[in-house]
Amino acid sequence: MRYFLRTGIPDCSRLLLIESGPRVVIERVIHHLRNSFGEDVEMDLVTCYAGEPAGFRGRVFNVNDYGGAAGREALWADLSQRNYSVAGVVCAAVPIMTKWKWWLAYKVPAKIFIINENADYFSLDRAHLGQLRRFVTHRLGIGGAAAVPALLRLAVFPLTLAYLLLYAGTVHLRRKLRQI
Repeated sequence: MRYFLRTGIPDCSRLLLIESGPRVVIERVIHHLRNSFGEDVEMDLVTCYAGEPAGFRGRVFNVNDYGGAAGREALWADLSQRNYSVAGVVCAAVPIMTKWKWWLAYKVPAKIFIINENADYFSLDRAHLGQLRRFVTHRLGIGGAAAVPALLRLAVFPLTLAYLLLYAGTVHLRRKLRQI
């Protein structure tokens, strides 16, 4: 993950798309990306689905072909040779390829942009921290009116856990003392 502190988009001749959501999202965003980066930009896709999305011209890396730790290293060997300057990660409200998505976002030395389920996207950089905060709070369900109850549950959880552990410890200690 590079260019977090820079607000601009680097020159892009090749970009990586990480399809960790419904296929329709990638199919919708391909057109927008070609308009933004030009028709001649090379696109590669990391996916778990069979086949290619409609309108996609590029190389497809299917994670099902790269199983286990050795497979991850083989995928990284294939991707690291391709010199991506920009990578897009689908962050729809679907838990598909979650570990792969964030592992690739960390490993690929490229400017990352987040694609939501509406095929809208924004750069993952300091200029978009407010938008990223709203996106994350919405995804976690702590945005708007749901924030107060969620934060209260979070604050009360350690007290509840401490009470339950203390109660269990007391019960087990009393049982041991009765056996003596």
